[in-house]
This record gives sequence, structure tokens and C-alpha cells, in this order.
Amino acid sequence: MNLEAFSLGTSGMMPLPGRFLTSVLVRRDGDLFLFDSGEGTQVSMKMLNLRWKKISAIFISHMHADHVTGLPGMLMLSSQVDRTEPLYIIGPQKLAEYIESQRRILDMYINYEIKVIPVETGVVFSGDGFSVQAFPLIHTKPCYGYSLVEERRKGEFFPDKAVELGIPKGKLWGRLQGGESITLDDGRVITSDMVMGPSRDGRKISYVTDSLYFENIADYVHDSDILFCEGMFEDALRDTAREKKHMTAKEAAMIARDSYSRKLCLQHYSPRYADKELKILEREAKAVFPDTVLTRDRMVFNIPLKD
Repeated sequence: MNLEAFSLGTSGMMPLPGRFLTSVLVRRDGDLFLFDSGEGTQVSMKMLNLRWKKISAIFISHMHADHVTGLPGMLMLSSQVDRTEPLYIIGPQKLAEYIESQRRILDMYINYEIKVIPVETGVVFSGDGFSVQAFPLIHTKPCYGYSLVEERRKGEFFPDKAVELGIPKGKLWGRLQGGESITLDDGRVITSDMVMGPSRDGRKISYVTDSLYFENIADYVHDSDILFCEGMFEDALRDTAREKKHMTAKEAAMIARDSYSRKLCLQHYSPRYADKELKILEREAKAVFPDTVLTRDRMVFNIPLKD
């Protein structure tokens, strides 16, 4: 099963040439999940040839303009294609009012069902073999981070062990792989664990933006394969970061390190940094967590299965 993450926008506060406002899209075997929808989200999706019709759910972190201004366009865009499934939009309390006012004032033509769900801590969305979990952050408005977490997968099946045990190939092998126990003609009971390896971890993608640094974030995003985390300021501006309730790149790296994440993707940079100056943020983060990526718009990350 394929799992990919697309960085659609990496700027904070205001869009810049080549740097749209913050948005991340996750594709899991064809289903799309959008995290925030800043200005320019549609453009990046078009440039990456991503099919907005496949978006199952949109998760909004908080009600600041640089995280929701792309949402009305996404809603109207989805009316240009045939869609029978509802679109789930999960976010803070004000989100429903915002969407309804935009639909009314802009006289939007919407030909599909929109289900707006207030976000609460815990599982806010689930599907076949995965869930999306929300957790609170600390910002100037109610704000949430999200993790898409896959369920544990079955262990590997060992055909050679089945042959050694004299189990005829066919339906009995399938039942054992499904976790059942079987009884052979000679009366022997064969349990699944006799021919299967231990269960394997699923994958995890976490999304954190617009928050003061606090230690518990690492608990929420622990063992992430990819952690998308804001790194708005350099360490020299940590007082400014605290005042505005944002994080530095160094603090993002501390979360990645303490959560045992495998890769940190910095995003949501202050517009004060020109492209060349972003190297400051990358350097400070890598000093704490070497497997850091200075994420740019339209970067694509593939997350392989864990064997």
C-alpha cells in the first residue's frame, strides 16, 4: 500500500513567489487527505497533477487566514467534478461558521455533501486500516496538530514452515494467514503463530504548526515516520517566537529527536527569510536532529512499509 506526503505550501503569514501558504497533502492508496489549506493550495495540487476529487477529508489546524484562505477555492473546485462521497472537514468550532458564510456570500455552487466536524482530542477520522488523531497545541487561537496512524499489519507468512508442518497448500494457508487455527487430518492443531512472524508496525505522518514549544508534543507525535513541523524562526529570535506563540527550527528538531521520529520536514517559515536565508533554520535544526529536510513547496515524500 502506497503512502506519500506532498508539501503544497511552506510559508507562514503571507505567500511569497514560489512559496505558498502552509498545506500538506497525504495520499494513501489513492485516497487524499489535506492538512490545512493556505493560499496557493490549488495551484500546487495542479502542478503536482493531484486529483482533488479524491480528497476524503480536510483537517484544519486553526482559524488563522494563512491556514484557511485556500479552502473556499478548494470547495468550489470540487464542484467541477462528479462527486458522490461526502467531504469531511475537521477543525475548530469557528470553521463551520466560516464555511457557511463563504458559501452564502460567494453564492457557491456545491453539488456534494459537506460534513463539518468540530475537532476534539483523540481520533477524529478513520478508514480501512488507519485513523487520524488530533492533539491540542498552544497558539493565540485554539489550535490542533494531527497524526495519520496506520494500524499494525499482520506478520510475514513463512511458506517453508507450513511445508515442514505438512500443511497442504491452499485454503488452509489462507486461514492461517488470517489468524485462524486449523486442525489437520492427523489431529494436530496448528496455530497461526507457528507459521507467521510477529505483527509489524504501521506508518505514521504527523503535522504540527503554529504552537509554542512544549514537551508533550513529542508524546503526541512519537515514532512518526515523517514529522511536518513549523520552524518559523531561528534561535536568535526565540523571544519573538514565544511572543507570537510559534516555534524555532531548533525547537522543532528537539521534538523530532525526543519523539524518535525518523524524519523532520521543516515548514511554515517566516517571510522574513529569503530562500538563501532558510539555510539558517536548516543548520540549526540539523545540529539537534540530523535527519532534517528544509521542505520546499511541492516536495514529495514516499513512506515505505516497515518490514
